[in-house]
Amino acid sequence: MAYSASLSSALGFHTHPNPPAFSPKTPPKLTTTTNKSLPTPFAIPPLSTATTGATFDSTTLAVIGGSSVAALAAVLSFTDPERRRRLQAEEVGGGDKEVVREYFNNSGFQRWKKIYGETDDVNRVQKDIRLGHSKTVENAITMLKDEGSLRGVTVCDAGCGTGSLSIPLAKEGAIVTATDISAAMVAEAQKQAEEQLLAGKDELSPAPVMPKFEVKDLESLDGKYHTVVCLDVLIHYPQSKADGMIAHLASLAEDRLILSFAPKTFYYDLLKRVGELFPGPSKATRAYLHSEADVERALQKVGWRIRKRGLITTQFYFAKLVEAVPA
Repeated sequence: MAYSASLSSALGFHTHPNPPAFSPKTPPKLTTTTNKSLPTPFAIPPLSTATTGATFDSTTLAVIGGSSVAALAAVLSFTDPERRRRLQAEEVGGGDKEVVREYFNNSGFQRWKKIYGETDDVNRVQKDIRLGHSKTVENAITMLKDEGSLRGVTVCDAGCGTGSLSIPLAKEGAIVTATDISAAMVAEAQKQAEEQLLAGKDELSPAPVMPKFEVKDLESLDGKYHTVVCLDVLIHYPQSKADGMIAHLASLAEDRLILSFAPKTFYYDLLKRVGELFPGPSKATRAYLHSEADVERALQKVGWRIRKRGLITTQFYFAKLVEAVPA
């Protein structure tokens, strides 16, 4: 999830190791306006708890450029976001998983229901994140459809949220199992699926199969599926836990595994730390960035390789999307 328009780029997907164009069916490229000055940084969900951006003056912005990045990094080293996260974990009586469950069953559910929905009651940052997430979903569906029809294909949508991927897959004829750690999210996804899949069906077209919705965390998933998809979930877990989650998801997939994650680079990590200086009035989950090399190593350990990869960016959202297959 990116903070700056200067980080934005066209959606470029390619195969590994010699990258041709991703697909002629790739959704339209994101367009951004060019600005010679660095846009104002923001603290955004899920990288922070703020619902509106924190404005910096021109002097503050200047330190981000050139050699002053090192100076800003030194200043950030004196902040203590870890203490805030530890206190939050203690309140719910557990670690990252319990924090995620608590958050997305309460204040986080209301916030992300709006972001994933169609309401106009969102600020410009949330609206931009909505665009970024929708592009990730679109490109995941493009990956899935590259090898033909999805009718009858079994898919596990791990971390389904409000159903933004599960429902379109069901419309394509896939047999979908949709899970989420949040009971509130699962209930909302079920509601939306019933409204979109059952209310609009007619006698002339085959009725879509309703997704099977379940309240489960990633580590509790079982069964076997042609494809497992996990979008924008790994950001809630450190790499040490993500390795095991990736291995478990791969064990459930017979043919393909599609993952998205917030990529870890020095610049993105620095911007995330800026966001943590302005946590806002409400609480959110800890945000973890993951290097592509670490994700690839985790896949290789269990006998999988990345076949396609791409980067989706908007002004306030960035995500790496990869498709892995058995090596």
